[in-house]
Order: sequence, then structure tokens, then C-alpha cells
Amino acid sequence: MAIFGKDEAVKPEKTAVLDPALLPRHVAIIMDGNGRWAKKRGMPRSFGHKAGVEALREIIRHSDHLGIEALTIYAFSTENWKRSAEEVGALMGLLLEYFTKELDELHREGVCIRILGDIDDMPKGLERQQAALYAAMEKTKENTGLKLNIALNYGGQQEIVRAAKKLAAMAAEGTIKPEDIDAGAFAAQLYTAGLPEVDFMIRTSGEMRLSNFLLYQMAYAEFYQTDLLWPDFDREAYEEALAAYQKRNRRFGGV
Repeated sequence: MAIFGKDEAVKPEKTAVLDPALLPRHVAIIMDGNGRWAKKRGMPRSFGHKAGVEALREIIRHSDHLGIEALTIYAFSTENWKRSAEEVGALMGLLLEYFTKELDELHREGVCIRILGDIDDMPKGLERQQAALYAAMEKTKENTGLKLNIALNYGGQQEIVRAAKKLAAMAAEGTIKPEDIDAGAFAAQLYTAGLPEVDFMIRTSGEMRLSNFLLYQMAYAEFYQTDLLWPDFDREAYEEALAAYQKRNRRFGGV
């Protein structure tokens, strides 16, 4: 199934009434529930992860269609290496398959891919995955469409410490004065440098935690939680979430 699939037969769905002027510029998603989705069907967790990739295709396609500027998805955290070797292997296999099959189409549609996280520190044996990630970023770096950010081997606390170390090194070298370090200087050292701050964070599967995701960038993000497991989060559910966002009164600390 193609990501953008203009010639695909699409099942009719309910469409939420969305105001294009009130859409979030930057949406972040914690795609949770693949394992539970598979377990409910008596299948291995890898089956759920594969179904989750299909759901992701639809959300990428619809984000682009709506004109959302940036979409950041939490694909694999620094803590996820604790999972079984079988599950990690399945996830890394899906990662390689995804970029092998979809990169050309993403590029044609003007999608700009950025990987958030330390991909150089991935375990040995994943050299093909690392090469695919770098190739995706290089091929799409000049694209001006949807900014698709994939958090992989990513941890929010690790990112903040990394930025602090970089600024400390710059101060020690004399390239920046300590008194010149402000929010802008700090943000420039994050993986998300140059992207708009996150406006809207969606988490599926009913969980109510950030799981070390974009801790700095979501200071004023609106949160949305749904009990749907990620493979069941379709275009209709996405539009329902966006409609809820448009009803929020964002005050950014004001009255």
C-alpha cells in the first residue's frame, strides 16, 4: 500500500469539520499499543508493530493532505533496547523495510525526513538501518513539504543533557559567553532545531505519561489521549483529535 496512494480505493469515513487556520503547526504522536493490539488477536507483538506501520502511513498521508507543517513520531526510545531481542529485531526489520519501500514516494511528495536521536550509537549489526536513515535524510533534506521527524534511539533527558554539554563546550572554547545562553541558544542545540515548538501531542492506548518524549519541546503543547490502540488510530480518529485541539483555549501562561 502506497503512502500517498492517490489512486487507492479509500473507504468512506466520517470527516470532522476542521478549520485550516486553526490546525497545529507541529503534531507529536506517541504510537502506543501495538503489542496489546496483537495480543488481543492471539498474535505475536511483531504482528502489532507491522499493523502499526500501516496506521502510520495513513497518518503521514493525511498530515500532508491537511497541510500540517511538522509531524514527529516516537518510533523507538533509548529505553526500548530493554525489550526482547526478537521484538527489537522485528522493529529494526520493519524500519529498514519502511525506508526501502517508501523513501522514493516520500521524496516525490516533498516530505523532509529528520531522525531525532543518536543513531550513531545503535548496537552493532544495525549498519544497514543506519545507512538507510542517513540516506533518507540526505535525499530529502532540501524538500519543503511535510517535515517528518522520526524519534529513534531517542530520549528526552538524554537530548537535554546533550544540548547542555554542547553549550558548555562552546562556552569553554570561548565561542559563546555564558550570559548569552538563553532559550533560543539552548533550542538551537536540540535535535529539533529549526522546527516549530510542538503544539499538539497525541498518545494512543490510554496511557497517561510522556515516556521521556520531547520534554523540552512540549512546554506548552496541548495533550490528547485516546483509548484506541495505535493500529486502530485511523484518519477519522486523527481528525477527531485535531477537532478537539481546535476547541482548546491556548493561553501560554496568560489569562
